[in-house]
Amino acid sequence: MSTIAEIQRLQSYIGQHIIGQEQLVNRLLIALLADGHLLVEGAPGLAKTRAIKVLATGIEGDFHRVQFTPDLLPADLTGTEIYRQQEGDFVFQQGPLFHNLVLADEINRAPAKVQSALLEAMAERQITSGKKTYALPALFLVMATQNPIEQEGTYPLPEAQLDRFLLHVTIDYPNTAEEHGILTLARSEARQSSQPASITPIKQQAIFAAREEILSLYMADNIEQYLLQIVLATRDASAYGDDLVQWLQYGASPRATITLDRCARAHAWLQQRDYVGPEDVQAVVHEVLRHRLILNYEAEAEGLTADTVISELISRIAVP
Repeated sequence: MSTIAEIQRLQSYIGQHIIGQEQLVNRLLIALLADGHLLVEGAPGLAKTRAIKVLATGIEGDFHRVQFTPDLLPADLTGTEIYRQQEGDFVFQQGPLFHNLVLADEINRAPAKVQSALLEAMAERQITSGKKTYALPALFLVMATQNPIEQEGTYPLPEAQLDRFLLHVTIDYPNTAEEHGILTLARSEARQSSQPASITPIKQQAIFAAREEILSLYMADNIEQYLLQIVLATRDASAYGDDLVQWLQYGASPRATITLDRCARAHAWLQQRDYVGPEDVQAVVHEVLRHRLILNYEAEAEGLTADTVISELISRIAVP
């Protein structure tokens, strides 16, 4: 079976278990294929946790869920040195971050030092304990969730740490037809006391092979310049209107350029194309940039959001 057929089989399996969140499923696969991490924001009960758990069952690897709470410690994530009295030495006990797929549930409920421990591991793909450094698995994806309501007792992620996430996905309630499908699925699962469908997990090597194919997709020079113009315009939008200049305080970092390139390629590959088009860049640009822009007080006073500014930028930059 070809690599794309394997990934499509995984996507179809997830789609049988997650109804009404096609964008979340697609972005979760893009994060997996682009070798990055995902921040998902949405109200309770919208299948955020369920999505990555279903993904984990379809991939050869292990999964761990961590509920972030105010009393969580960094060692609860990374692991710690344990003294063995009989041997008279210390041994490192690995923490949850040494799994392939990690769900950081309600990440903004843990204090800054815990968030930093997680985000450092995400960026460096390693954990240092004492004088030793331990590599994390080659296949390593963190999906962090946060609740847009009940903000009391939370610790918002700083902008520099948000930049570590490949994508910031916001999800909303399903429509009537989708909600009916969710109800039907829930009844079916309740009767069977198990998942209604199973899958032979795809091997990690298939994912690594897909990543290589994605990096080799053809991207024309004008598409690459279009991508660069979007990111650079977030730092200096003077060529596209004085209002944009007044709205933006800080733009996206070079990490956003790399991310937009990888995610656009992954999106095109999932559409079974062997080239990247402007529609692929536009499809992922909001999730790539929304957590990387800092708006000034004028934009906030006008009730603007990062999504509004990104949409305005896209409408003003010429499409190749």
